[in-house]
Amino acid sequence: MRSILAGSLCAILMTCASARSLVAQSSVATNPQQAEEVQPDSPALPSGSLAASPALAAPVPPVVPELDRRMFGMIPDFETTNDVPANHRPLTRREKYILALHQAFDISAHVGNAFQSALQQANDAQPNYGEGWAAYGKRFAASEGDQISGSILIYGVLPSILHEDPRYFRRGRGSTLSRIWYAANRTVVARRDDGTSGFNNSQIFGQLFSSGISASYYPQADRTVARVFCNWLVNLGGNSAYNVLSEYYPDLKHLLLPHHRKPVVEDSDAGNR
Repeated sequence: MRSILAGSLCAILMTCASARSLVAQSSVATNPQQAEEVQPDSPALPSGSLAASPALAAPVPPVVPELDRRMFGMIPDFETTNDVPANHRPLTRREKYILALHQAFDISAHVGNAFQSALQQANDAQPNYGEGWAAYGKRFAASEGDQISGSILIYGVLPSILHEDPRYFRRGRGSTLSRIWYAANRTVVARRDDGTSGFNNSQIFGQLFSSGISASYYPQADRTVARVFCNWLVNLGGNSAYNVLSEYYPDLKHLLLPHHRKPVVEDSDAGNR
């Protein structure tokens, strides 16, 4: 589903992003506990005055709005989270499988698969399916199979075995090019459960295994090694476009609907750069 939807929406998104020329958001960390020096001859303040003084109030961390779980109301995006220290806790095995089930069976995934199948039908993609409602049903069933097998492998099984974090950590800051590059290369770079970064085995091999499984229910003419690897590369490219869309979707939503607050992620010493 991502290879078509994310690719087309990402092209629109990049036009908006380049037009606005997004810049890095700098941290505004101040020290509210630093009060003015009290002169030796100044009268002593009452004990309750210090607690009530705004200058001595405890610093309040910035509130980062939660990200939408569905982009444009039909693209499941449960794996995206803001790259802030509060979200760096690794997922448990149970949480990874819950994420995988959301990606595989959420209603938005089925709507997206139905839309993708309609586009394939209109463009006569994979002509070996034929035409008509029966062919559309086969295309839809194949999209559902791809969605389920890919989600379970990429977000559940492999991350649990390999101790990788399947989430996409939205950067939300920096120049346009740096954010695009960061989002695109998360296809091959993953955060591990111990906080370090490394090769994204779950995504790379999960997509390959899913493409191999799909050969069992695609038309006989499409069950070739060349087709499997072609689908694998297309899916990896679609995932990079999907990450870029996830990175900029809050910015696009804020641009189109200014009353929606844009999540601005403060800089941190995260270990996944």
